[in-house]
Amino acid sequence: MAQYIRTELGTGMNLRFKMLAGFVTLIIIPLLLLGSLVFYITFQLFAQKYSEQAEFSLKAIGQSVSYFFSEMNRVTDTGISNSVFQNALTAGSSENLANANYLQLNENQRNFRLLLYSHPSIGYAFLYNYRSTLPQNQVISIFNKEGFMALPFDQFKKHPLYEQVLKSNGAPKWVGPYEYPEVTGHEPVFTQIRVVKELSSLRNIGILVVQIKNWEIESIFNDFRRNQGEEEDDTRFLLVNNAGMILYDSDKLANGDSLTGMIDSAKLSDTSRYQSFKTSFNGQESIVSMYKLKDYDWHIVSVTSWKMLTKEMISFGMWVAIILLVCVAAAVLFNLLFVNRITHSINRIVRFMRRVESGEMNARVDEKDRDELGALAVGFNRLIDQVCVLLQQVKREQQQKNKAEMRVLEAQIKPHFLFNTLESINVLAVQNEGRKVSQMVIRLGNILRTSIQDKEEITIREELEYTRSYLEIQKFRFEDVFNFEINVPDEIMNAKILKLTLQPLVENCIQHGFDGIMHPGVIRITASEDAECIYLRVKDNGVGMSNKQLSRFQYMQSDECQPSNPELPDSYNAERRGLGVRSVADRVRIRYGPRYGLFICSAPQMGTVIQITIPKFEQGEAK
Repeated sequence: MAQYIRTELGTGMNLRFKMLAGFVTLIIIPLLLLGSLVFYITFQLFAQKYSEQAEFSLKAIGQSVSYFFSEMNRVTDTGISNSVFQNALTAGSSENLANANYLQLNENQRNFRLLLYSHPSIGYAFLYNYRSTLPQNQVISIFNKEGFMALPFDQFKKHPLYEQVLKSNGAPKWVGPYEYPEVTGHEPVFTQIRVVKELSSLRNIGILVVQIKNWEIESIFNDFRRNQGEEEDDTRFLLVNNAGMILYDSDKLANGDSLTGMIDSAKLSDTSRYQSFKTSFNGQESIVSMYKLKDYDWHIVSVTSWKMLTKEMISFGMWVAIILLVCVAAAVLFNLLFVNRITHSINRIVRFMRRVESGEMNARVDEKDRDELGALAVGFNRLIDQVCVLLQQVKREQQQKNKAEMRVLEAQIKPHFLFNTLESINVLAVQNEGRKVSQMVIRLGNILRTSIQDKEEITIREELEYTRSYLEIQKFRFEDVFNFEINVPDEIMNAKILKLTLQPLVENCIQHGFDGIMHPGVIRITASEDAECIYLRVKDNGVGMSNKQLSRFQYMQSDECQPSNPELPDSYNAERRGLGVRSVADRVRIRYGPRYGLFICSAPQMGTVIQITIPKFEQGEAK
């Protein structure tokens, strides 16, 4: 169980990190996603609302602009159908007229001038007369305009605009500022050009050119901005033709410039009546909205700085961020005050579990909490108390078991060994080998003296004397089978060891290690020490053991943690019930702890080395 706890806690994700990951995944991330979603949806609604508002505004401006130009169309419609205007164009050329008729022609021109002058938006007007043969009489000036001279009629007929006017077949053709300055001049005015037809025959008798003052268009945009409460820096309005030329700029910064250098020209060729998009305008991120006038090849364009547009959204986003930060701070505070308390208490219990795992059985968790964590601490302490009781009980039972096994071992040794030894002594007595009989009796006495001692541990010196006596008796019985050597330093002779530790090992060498060898066997007993342990080694030059045999010894050493293996043969299970090497290994490990015991090194035909590791205790020293 302790190994399972150490493995799970050592390799898995700790609880504190799991709870932190859950806190971030289930609280922090959803809060951030929720805030981002709220901001995104609000921003989309705001952008949609702005687009609808911009469309409404541009439509309103477009209707005003269209109404103004339609009104000017009606004015010129009335003018060109007036008899005074018709008479001015159908009369003969002034060079072919008598004085009276010439005066009448001038009077008609003055009357037509008064007719057009009734509208304040008209700044200049003139006529191209088809019937005049003299160049100076082909242009009839209605209003004088200082610094402007109309293009001669013969040059105008060569201009591309002339063909466009003829194709209109009497309908007004509007020309914006800067489009054809060679015809309209360089002053920013809107010019209407239309063919004048004779009412009776519908033949072309002239071309009327009327220029509209720019302030009328400017007043439409300014009035709209004032009515909408727009600040000067909020929205910029442009009037643009299909080629992208800016005919009017509310900021008066780009009049006559090309809009295609500021936005994609494909937007101007789009047939949609209204479109809105985000782009870079003069190097600044802006929202550009475009509305195409219905009866004219012009677009009304509004340009709003993205920074100005999102000023309110930034403020809203800051409020959302503040709310999110407050929520996150509250969640973090909850994590620090509540979750950390839980993980701290659990980690504290885990630390005590590890202390108990390392053998500190008196470790107890403070029972200061009055909730489930406190109940967990109480349960842990009670469990450790019960474990301590059970350990003491198991220890007592194991000690009793060891004593019983020791008695069984002694009982096994005494009858067979005593019988064989007495039989050997009898043979020596029959042969009159009195000296050898004496030695055998002395060795047998040493063995019996050690066996009847009522204590578990003896000194290494006593254990070696016991083992030497046993080996000498066995050497007498198996005269030519083996020899033995004992080389143990005097410094460790007084150290304590479990009784009957070496004898089962040397017995195993004699009975199994030397079985079938063709050379004399040798048993060597050596010892060494370090600061904490003593190492006794029993080495033979016998037949050794195979890997399969070694694995059985390994199985015997770990049988407390594993069930009996049903696949092993019955003879081997019978061996496990015996004492011998297994008994020594179990007794040493149970007596001194898991770090002590037997360690076997062997190979076929290479002999066997068995090392016994015990703690370093002098005689009479407390354990």
